[in-house]
Amino acid sequence: MSENALSLTAMAEALARSGDYRVLRRLIPRTAITPSIGQATKTGLLVDVETTGLDHRKDEIIELGMVKFDYLPDGRIVGLRDVFASFNEPSGPVPEEIVALTGITDEMIAGHRIDEAAVSAFAADAVIVIAHNAAFDRKFAERYWPIFEQKAWACSATEVEWRKHGFEGSRLGYLLNGAGLFHQAHRAVDDCHALLEILAYELPTTLTPALAVLLEQARKKSMRVWAEQSPFELKDTLKRRGYRWSDGSDGRPKSWYVDVEESALEDEMAFLKTEIYLRDVEPRFQVLTPFNRFSARF
Repeated sequence: MSENALSLTAMAEALARSGDYRVLRRLIPRTAITPSIGQATKTGLLVDVETTGLDHRKDEIIELGMVKFDYLPDGRIVGLRDVFASFNEPSGPVPEEIVALTGITDEMIAGHRIDEAAVSAFAADAVIVIAHNAAFDRKFAERYWPIFEQKAWACSATEVEWRKHGFEGSRLGYLLNGAGLFHQAHRAVDDCHALLEILAYELPTTLTPALAVLLEQARKKSMRVWAEQSPFELKDTLKRRGYRWSDGSDGRPKSWYVDVEESALEDEMAFLKTEIYLRDVEPRFQVLTPFNRFSARF
């Protein structure tokens, strides 16, 4: 380490100790390591896509970033295994607002294609795929690369109650700052590197890595309850209870629905029978697991 770096480190430590300043350090991506023989590790995959828009049915991926890592049963991350990053040229120009957000221009991605075989080979040994908005990333990933339809997924944005663990919110930048770091945002592989550090961060509330909390929640079953053909005049009652509207355009029912934990299913059914339908009916529900949660098929 150079003398200048040493002096900067000393200054940062002094500022942090003062209690009057908070120091953020630039995130330096980990380098790949060879897993130690004999460790009972599993392989996880972080995925992030940059796209031309928000609609997975018609908008296109312009960049894919993936970071593969190994972790122990207790959620501790052993190290980074490999990195994948590739551009993809869409059928039309990149919208101006996307260029402003990501910095990805038409010139940067001209002539680039993401190789499906390479993606499939990279993702093959992952037992869990994690994205920081899995409801978005999974739908796009499945449309382009079928291997992701068979994978278990977890969402690091919604399946950890970050505020309960002392963070200001669930946005990637907030979480990274809470861990004392900053990075270049809105580029796919950079966001994956940032997410890896967040998942490795030991939460002060549990004294375990954030990954352990995420995996525990992701493994749980949840229930999607459909309030089909519910009275229009009770829509505000449903909204107050957390129900969302499906307009039926994506193959799902045209109906209000809510996702609840398995233990809350009986109470939710009772609510619909007594306060919405006012009769003894059996509302439809679906069982959600890491293998179908966040998929466009559900």
